[in-house]
Amino acid sequence: MSVIHTVAVANADFRPCVVIPCYNHGAAMPGVLARLAPFSLPCIIVDDGSEPATAQRLDRLAANHSGVTLVRLAKNSGKGQAVIAGFQAAAKAGFSHAIQLDADGQHRIEDIPRFVKEARLYPENLISGQPDYDDSVPKSRLYGRYVTHFWVWIETLSLSLKDSMCGFRVYPLASTLAVIERHPPGKRMDFDTEIMVRLYWSGVESRFLRTRVTYPPDGLSHFDALHDNLRISWMHARLFFGMLPRIPALLSRRRKAAHWAKVPERKGLMGMRMMLRIYQILGRGAFTLLLYPVVAWMWLTGGPQRRASQLWLARVRQQAKIRQIELPEGLNSYRHFLRFGDAMLNKIAAWRGDIKWGRDINFAPGSREVLQPQAGCGKLILAAHLGDIEASRALAQVDVGLVINALVFTDHARRFRQIVEEIAPQAAVNLLPVTHIGPETAMMLQDKIDAGEWVAIVGDRIAVNTQRGGDRRVCWSQFMGAPAPFPQGPFILAAALRCPIVLMMVLREQGKLLIHAESFADPLILPRATRQQALQQTIDRYAERLEAYALRSPLDWFNFYDFWQLPKDLESGC
Repeated sequence: MSVIHTVAVANADFRPCVVIPCYNHGAAMPGVLARLAPFSLPCIIVDDGSEPATAQRLDRLAANHSGVTLVRLAKNSGKGQAVIAGFQAAAKAGFSHAIQLDADGQHRIEDIPRFVKEARLYPENLISGQPDYDDSVPKSRLYGRYVTHFWVWIETLSLSLKDSMCGFRVYPLASTLAVIERHPPGKRMDFDTEIMVRLYWSGVESRFLRTRVTYPPDGLSHFDALHDNLRISWMHARLFFGMLPRIPALLSRRRKAAHWAKVPERKGLMGMRMMLRIYQILGRGAFTLLLYPVVAWMWLTGGPQRRASQLWLARVRQQAKIRQIELPEGLNSYRHFLRFGDAMLNKIAAWRGDIKWGRDINFAPGSREVLQPQAGCGKLILAAHLGDIEASRALAQVDVGLVINALVFTDHARRFRQIVEEIAPQAAVNLLPVTHIGPETAMMLQDKIDAGEWVAIVGDRIAVNTQRGGDRRVCWSQFMGAPAPFPQGPFILAAALRCPIVLMMVLREQGKLLIHAESFADPLILPRATRQQALQQTIDRYAERLEAYALRSPLDWFNFYDFWQLPKDLESGC
């Protein structure tokens, strides 16, 4: 009980619950709930069309146990369908993770604290049991598992999935439901294996913990030797042929994932220079026509970025469904890449002065008042890699004399910056290059603020100075249905500057760039006595607003990497 409580307090955004599919296991369920009780975890029982006697017993259990929710399927639909129904109910209730358990009591429920601790450390991974069987396991089931293991290793081209059949798992709900929506898995006994393979294909790693599994002597098994084996065989056939076009991507998985700032830029300096020269000579129309084949090539050859884009859009759809938000049309990863290419051009256009007020960009309702400059008073713009923040330079067309400085990470995008400076030499005038955020950065920015200038920083990426380690402190906050790591540095810096802070996003909506601005703090206060708590609350508010803006214009999200996964060489602070 104490372990679970510690986990919950350490990260309020990590909200696990238990999901138990149940079909005629009424006799075993009281014992399962009794063993669960010490951990004080909310529990969702899914009655998969059980017989009346079991249904009545489940009704009584739900009524007599606080924290137990009963979901009932009208007819027996299979274990997989029951688990999916439980996941959907859990996500709708605001849970981030679901602990799947069988209803017959064969799993060692007492291992839940270990599973929850592992899920807390690796919130984007699937945490699965790796069974240690005793003599109660039927030999046919024991040896039959190795056939499935063999096929799973082929389907993933990896030996990392040590067991794909254990039903004791902790699922990250957002990514799991996104995969289920895109590629519905088998609905019966084939579910456990297929969902693990498809999660692996989508980039979700699995981590395994040893756990004892016992087959009760009076246990009720619903495994149909004929029909379920046929389903499993058909599942492996589907997965095998689904693996073939994924071979290059699966082989590339063997390379260790790097932090975004350590990922080398895509090559093609000459091509980018040619494209921007075309824009310079022939205008935006000619550039846009050439953008389609260039982006198509980038999309086809950029496997990691393409998968990150697809995962992002799947999360967006899942979150929009939960919130009942209507999304813009045409959400696919190729259009996502196109929008990024368009934003790259907007960077150049903004610095050249080609973004014209009224024609290309305007204020969203209420934003003009928030951004009203005040004589002698500098402001901090808190932004993100969402939309065309560089286009905010066009504000100078409205407020002559306004100076906006942008803090940029110098160890990335060197090629693009080189071209920017060739095409628009004035672009570098108000760029403030840094390798990491430290005291010297704060002093430099304080001079700008004191002079009445504005400073723009982003709060969504963890910058790592590959030479000296950089600022590695992060806070985890709920974003798009799952905990994500956010850097502490920008927010600590914002508090140190003691100036008005404006949250600003420049989104493409209805064919035009709209500047959305809202007051974030004036100033941001982080009291010494409650500093960490105040910092967490500030980052939570930033993540909440970032999600709201991202749902307005999902293709404006320009973090083409696994945003929810913290590299192992970084440490967590909140």
